[in-house]
Amino acid sequence: MSLRIQDLRKTYSNGVVAIDHLNLEIRKGMFGLLGPNGAGKSSLMRTIATLQQPDEGAIGFKDFSILDHPMKLRKLLGYLPQSFGVYQKVSAEKLLDYFAILKGIASKKERNLIVAKVLELTNLYDDRKKHVSGYSGGMKQRFGIAQLLLNNPELIIVDEPTAGLDPAERNRFLNVLREVGAENTVIFSTHIVEDVKELCTDMAIMNHGKILQKTNPSEATNAIKNQIWSISIAKERLPEMMDKYNVLSSNYNEDNSLRIRIHALEKPSEKFEAVDPNLEDVYFIALQKSNQ
Repeated sequence: MSLRIQDLRKTYSNGVVAIDHLNLEIRKGMFGLLGPNGAGKSSLMRTIATLQQPDEGAIGFKDFSILDHPMKLRKLLGYLPQSFGVYQKVSAEKLLDYFAILKGIASKKERNLIVAKVLELTNLYDDRKKHVSGYSGGMKQRFGIAQLLLNNPELIIVDEPTAGLDPAERNRFLNVLREVGAENTVIFSTHIVEDVKELCTDMAIMNHGKILQKTNPSEATNAIKNQIWSISIAKERLPEMMDKYNVLSSNYNEDNSLRIRIHALEKPSEKFEAVDPNLEDVYFIALQKSNQ
């Protein structure tokens, strides 16, 4: 069971090319789509979810075309957009029951069972009588997962779900998504590298509407082993170092100096030390190449 995207293209009326002849295959499990804001991730998610039509290309899931059979896909789809609204003064339990009716679950008994199940899974059962509009950001995101699970979807799309969550809420949300991802094809779109590192077995980096690299976190970091170097410098020297080296990132030390990481095939000088590569290094290298 895989999602196959072939030569997909989408240009908006203002001339922005959001998806640029994109090819990608996504298999069962947690797939991370990593890219900066404006990379085209949300446009791709909306197109896969049949919320907009591409100008060119094909998308297949299982044994059928999503573009030719959008209603068939929607019966198998769970979608959590980047932002979503909720009805005021309606409890989570009642709202999920309403969504279950919209998804075609006619039996009240069956709805009660599935609503209780998704509330338990998302750790919201004890708060089921509370109004969703009064939930915290993390609780609302978990409610979003609960509603998309009502139809037992085979394909799940979550778009920038942890943006704005505090660390505790983010961890709770990721734990729920981790459990959901074990049995489904889940596309997790984000600009947060740490989310992909913690969750995803496969990933792709996207920018300017294109897939820059398709890999997995382990392979990606192994591919740049012995190519990442670090040195501490006075912060005033950062422009000089950026002119001279391929600087990937910089962080402040306790003494207000900077610790920079650079990418180079060989040790730049004796002052540098070798450091283990991480997924953030992979991400920045890919973005730098795409912007050249």
